[in-house]
Amino acid sequence: MSKSSVSRPAVRPAAAAAGLAIVALTLAGCGAKTSTTTSSVNGSAAAASATSCVNTSGSSIKIGFLNSLSGTMAISEKTVNDALNMAAKEINAAGGVLGKQLDVVTEDGASEPTTFAEKAKKLISSDCVAAVFGGWTSASRKAMLPVFEGQNSLLYYPVQYEGLEASKNIFYTGATTNQQIIPALDYLKEKGKTKLFLVGSDYVFPRTANKIINAYAKANGMTVVGEEYTPLGSTDFATIVGKVKSSGADAVFNTLNGDSNVAFFKEYTNVGLKAATLPVLSVSIAEEEVQGIGAANIVGQLTAWNYYATIDTPVNTKFVADFKAMYGDKRVTSDPMEAAYTSLYLWKNTVEKAKSFAVADVQKAAGGVSVDAPEGKVTINGENHHIAKTALIGEIHDDGLIYTVWSSGKPIEPDPFLKGYAWAKGL
Repeated sequence: MSKSSVSRPAVRPAAAAAGLAIVALTLAGCGAKTSTTTSSVNGSAAAASATSCVNTSGSSIKIGFLNSLSGTMAISEKTVNDALNMAAKEINAAGGVLGKQLDVVTEDGASEPTTFAEKAKKLISSDCVAAVFGGWTSASRKAMLPVFEGQNSLLYYPVQYEGLEASKNIFYTGATTNQQIIPALDYLKEKGKTKLFLVGSDYVFPRTANKIINAYAKANGMTVVGEEYTPLGSTDFATIVGKVKSSGADAVFNTLNGDSNVAFFKEYTNVGLKAATLPVLSVSIAEEEVQGIGAANIVGQLTAWNYYATIDTPVNTKFVADFKAMYGDKRVTSDPMEAAYTSLYLWKNTVEKAKSFAVADVQKAAGGVSVDAPEGKVTINGENHHIAKTALIGEIHDDGLIYTVWSSGKPIEPDPFLKGYAWAKGL
């Protein structure tokens, strides 16, 4: 959540190596249950066959929503679940998918990667869903990835992430690195910010993102003057903010996730740091998190996303109004929930193009499928299953909303393995 051609990525690192020898399930199309053979994601060994338990013979089709409704990530993921439910309600009201109503099965990932993997397996094997929509942290996605590959099911993942991954069993509807992190760094460079302090939660996304940031900085005349991590969910930032203040940095690149951002920005404000003198550019803070942090603690700070509630288009105006009508006038829309909302329509459009719910048919039909989304037109890249998206830099205002201060102007084609950047070689 990009108009040049991207070649098929090389063998994906982590997932293929995970190598679970779970029996692969494929989804039946518009008839009864079927048996199908599929090969592993990297095209190497081990084709497996099994009978799918997805039932396509009735008037409805099951899909799964898997989000953290409890734990440290609930501050971010509950709104994603709300957006998914709104999309399902809209689709059902318009006649469903291939004439079938969507029957939603909801599970709580509870902010724990192992729970996400367990619930994903349940949704696929016991609930017999045609596709799953959810996940947030890269740790949750990487825990689920071998489940979806091993059982040959589909995950639609809605959140920006660190890139360096592609799976035939995952559609990545949030931004990859060249659609968020690199435009953010380009923006800071244009503004003369050359000394960066990196602050992140201690897990996959911030560690990998900061590895990429360090490589970018080295190639672009920038210096990383500090790099600090804290456990996901941490609320003690006195030491880290102290280091930031004394570091000589002229900008902070923030990859904290969840409610840790609340504590970080409150401490940042408490020690007298301000956006005007030491801006923080965040890649995991959207309108929902701004409400939790408090606009007064974060006004003037920067974010990098592909969607803001303030986008002035008829499609987005309707989307925001419909969301408020369903969930309350004080609710806000944000990038991950918009990408989740859009993901359900991308799946619908792909299934209808394929005229089938079968995994292999959906994968084959996916390339070029698009949606006129609230963020603008998005299109699936059939080679790497990422989405062409427009990059935006925004500034947080005292009304709690984020306003665009820079735009790429058109969708950026996804380059998850950063093949188009010489400095990224070897990452």
